[in-house]
Amino acid sequence: MENQRTQQRIKMIYQMLFEMATGNLTFRIIKTDQNDELEKLSEILNNLAGQLHDIILQSGHVNPHYSYQNLVQTTFILDDNFIINNFNTHVPEALYYESEELFQVDFGKFIAPQSFSIWNQKKMEASLDDNYHSTFQLIYITGNNKLLPTFCTISRLRYSDKIIVNSVTTILQELLSDTKYVIKTATEKQSEAVIIQNLYDYILNHLEQPLPTLKELAVQFDSNEYRLKFGFREFFKTSIYNFYHEERLKRAHLLIQQTKIPLKEIAIMNGFNTYLNFYKAFKKRFEYTPSEVDRGPSADV
Repeated sequence: MENQRTQQRIKMIYQMLFEMATGNLTFRIIKTDQNDELEKLSEILNNLAGQLHDIILQSGHVNPHYSYQNLVQTTFILDDNFIINNFNTHVPEALYYESEELFQVDFGKFIAPQSFSIWNQKKMEASLDDNYHSTFQLIYITGNNKLLPTFCTISRLRYSDKIIVNSVTTILQELLSDTKYVIKTATEKQSEAVIIQNLYDYILNHLEQPLPTLKELAVQFDSNEYRLKFGFREFFKTSIYNFYHEERLKRAHLLIQQTKIPLKEIAIMNGFNTYLNFYKAFKKRFEYTPSEVDRGPSADV
């Protein structure tokens, strides 16, 4: 029983990190009566999220969350000198380079300093072994000077001097560009940003519950229906209900892909009263059914 509680607490820490990574700074880990390292870490994460949230609001920004552009696979084909001979279509998008900037270039140019030592080691090993195959973590540095952690395999092609580097990573995709959510006007506009931010955060933290009416939301956020309705659309270019509905389905899709949770439970977790309602909404949005999503060989349907 104690081991299950510990696993659940670790799971909540992972969930907290996931929410912070996607921009949700209102998620909190519930305190326990334990006085251990996990509890201390949980408190640090809660405090960090609170401080970031306050700083962003005080500076007059609306903080949009991010959506995961689900696992992206990049494939490089290198020659015996580790020069890039070819790559798949996802590479320029993932690394923020134009295709011509990648072609016939030393692969090492795109490795972050943190990964230099491990990449040099893998190069030496691959040079000495015609049947080489290895799996390891690698950090790319992108064209916009950001770090992109990946999980890689490097292997040699049989009957060829070519070397294949496959990488899998998860890319964060901005919902809005920077210029659209920076508020440059005075106090009244900043106050509106705070209200819309709070509404935005509330929706994302209550996707498993029915969405209150616009009138109820206006009372809850000490505003009025007109201000909420048009303020939300001004900042996020969609209606409150459409945003709520879209986010429920996107989160459900991600849960189907990346967890073993049964489909009926995923439907309930995302605020659908019946699996049939979830099934119809999911199929209408994605044009395929929940059971058609690839859950991987070990996932339970």
